[in-house]
This record gives sequence, structure tokens and C-alpha cells, in this order.
Amino acid sequence: MMNTVAFIFARGDSKGLLEKNIRLFFDKPLIAHTITQAIESNLFSDIVVSTDSAEIAEISKNYGANVPFMRPANLASDTSKEWESWKHAIENYSKNIDCFVSLPCTSPLRNYKTVAKMIKYYKSNKYDAILGITRSNHSPSFNMVTKDNKNMIKIMDQSKGQINRRQDAEKCYMITTYAYVTSPSYIDSAESLFSGTVSGFEVAKDESIDIDDKYDLDIAAYLYSKKQ
Repeated sequence: MMNTVAFIFARGDSKGLLEKNIRLFFDKPLIAHTITQAIESNLFSDIVVSTDSAEIAEISKNYGANVPFMRPANLASDTSKEWESWKHAIENYSKNIDCFVSLPCTSPLRNYKTVAKMIKYYKSNKYDAILGITRSNHSPSFNMVTKDNKNMIKIMDQSKGQINRRQDAEKCYMITTYAYVTSPSYIDSAESLFSGTVSGFEVAKDESIDIDDKYDLDIAAYLYSKKQ
């Protein structure tokens, strides 16, 4: 049986929405929703929080998460690569891990039955990693454009000729922050998430809101209230 461990990466500094990881979202801090839901799912042998913030660490412990190490400041800046934080986490986590699951705390609406399906899908296949994706209404060959310094725009991808209907454009997907499933060995050996074979697992759009700014927060609050 695989030892599956959930990791929640939450740095203290946030420019888009100040202190968003611990901002009160309904009855508790945002990060607490992911922690408590992960515990209640019974999918994980441990729920680990990686943070540079003593306040986030304390809140996380109060809600039942394990904080066995602190993330160094050089891995918690605006320019830090999340992948490097993953490497730091597996290097500093002392217990055995077979299956690594990252659960960004900015997605409080995820359904853990879907997370369970993602884990099963990963364990049943030979991909290096899988991540949640959702269908996009936009396509680089139909309704996405680039703009030059003269404010002139053009279709981003013109290799397929002129496309007049969205239905005729290729299916495109957005990467979500729903969940990322992989192995410590892949994290340790790969230079980035997409260095190996990566598969997308389609998830519901209304469960995959990623809170990055006030607009996202308002949408998430509306959808969350509808589920109560």
C-alpha cells in the first residue's frame, strides 16, 4: 500500500491579496479549509505544511497539520520557483513517501472524492505526474491575441488558418491548483514539473477556483455559500 502524504505550500508574503493564506474565509483561515478537508478525507497518512511564516505554522498546527520544518526565505519570495520548494520539502521530510500530493490552500472548493480519483489514476498509470485541468473557453488560435507596442493585436496562433467559430478551434484546458500528484523520486530527479510525462485530470470548473486576488475571493465566497 502506498504511503500518500499531502503537502500544503503557503508562504507568508502575498502581493495579490495580502496575507491571503490566513485571511478569514467564512468560519476559519483560508489554509484551515484545506487542512481540515484533507484530514477528514482520510486519504493521507500525513498533512504537511511548508511555510516561512511562524504565524501560518502556528495556525496550521492548531488545525491539525504537521509542520516538521520551516521553509527558508530564499524559497519564499515572489520569484521563487514552487518546484524548488517541493524539493526542499521532500529533502526535509524524514518519513517515507510513495505518493506526493500538493494541495494549494488557495483552492478551498476542491472535492476530495475527485482528489481520490486523481490519486487512483496516478497509481494506476505510469505518468511522472498528474495535475488538475479544466476546459477553457479560450483558444490561442481563435480568441486569444498578442498586442505589440503600437497596440496592434493579432491571433496568438495563426498556424491553423482562420477559425471563425469557437466550436472549430482545438480543445484547450487551463491548469488549475486543484491538486498535483507525483512521486518524491520524480521531484528529486526532474528539473521542473513538465520535464517528464505529465497527464491532465479534468476537474469541475466550480471546484477549481484559485484565489489570487479580491475578484477570485468574491467568486469563491459566492460558490462556497451555494454549497452550504
